[in-house]
Amino acid sequence: MRVTLIAGNWKMNKSRREALAFAQVVPSLLPDTGTSEVLICPPYTMLYELQPLLAAAGIKLGGQDVFWGDNGAYTGEISASMLLDTGCTYVIIGHSERRQVMGERDALINKKMHKACQEKLIPILCIGETLEQRKDGKAEKVVAQQLEQALQGLSSQQMDNLVLAYEPVWAIGTGVNASGQDAQDMCRFIREQLKQLYGSQLAAAIRILYGGSVKEDNIKEFLQQQDIDGALIGGASLDAAVFANIVRLGENV
Repeated sequence: MRVTLIAGNWKMNKSRREALAFAQVVPSLLPDTGTSEVLICPPYTMLYELQPLLAAAGIKLGGQDVFWGDNGAYTGEISASMLLDTGCTYVIIGHSERRQVMGERDALINKKMHKACQEKLIPILCIGETLEQRKDGKAEKVVAQQLEQALQGLSSQQMDNLVLAYEPVWAIGTGVNASGQDAQDMCRFIREQLKQLYGSQLAAAIRILYGGSVKEDNIKEFLQQQDIDGALIGGASLDAAVFANIVRLGENV
């Protein structure tokens, strides 16, 4: 059975004071007997201080990105070993903003995937199409290519804990919303692609998150879908009460 994962991606937000305030209050707002796995991915500068506060509440810690190489002369980057040293168990790879804003390509994302799997960090691989690609009828082709190239060279054994996140770029901060059925259709397609690449057993075990402007008023619609196992949440994860309520609402699906 796939355990629901609710992941908060803070992106480049929150001061140290704001981050600590969140970590101090959110445990009391979460369900006492929740069955979902809860994850927070803050900026790198806050990882070390937040880890004990979040861990005490059973909240996992993750990085927002990782470099593909070992420690060395890579100014501005962060290595897998550094993330592990701060207590991270997860790392986001291939986020749509890194693809769109930083120009990351599938080959680079593949190198990061290899490093994360090698170091036993659980990767959350993000894939998804733009509005133009969707309008051109290329959505499935684009997503299939992103998936195949990101996973190239990885064995089934290396992907035991892999998590995927479907991010429809056209539905993030655009005012255009994806329906639960829109998300389900693509997540089902992704699972079928996994089946072709790695077999039905692995495809059935891998969790697929939805990450397209998830909020309190739509979390249930997405989690009710058969092939959606959680959410990757951006802006709505910055408010402790809102994020905790999303977790709570997800428990009741």
